[in-house]
Amino acid sequence: MAKTHRVARQTHRWISMLFVVTVVATTIALAVGSAASVWIVYTPLFPLALLLLTGLYLFALPYRQRRRA
Repeated sequence: MAKTHRVARQTHRWISMLFVVTVVATTIALAVGSAASVWIVYTPLFPLALLLLTGLYLFALPYRQRRRA
């Protein structure tokens, strides 16, 4: 069980880095005014959704462990 928690935390960290990269890329694309800026605005939403899921899992861990004890 502890390995699952470690994997979830590491995944959350990597996804957060991916999210930052997509936000920076979106900001640069909008500043440059590229023609592809319409679809690039939505690129941070996928990592953000994954961050939400992993974050909710990590948030619920202490409550889940207390319930089992």
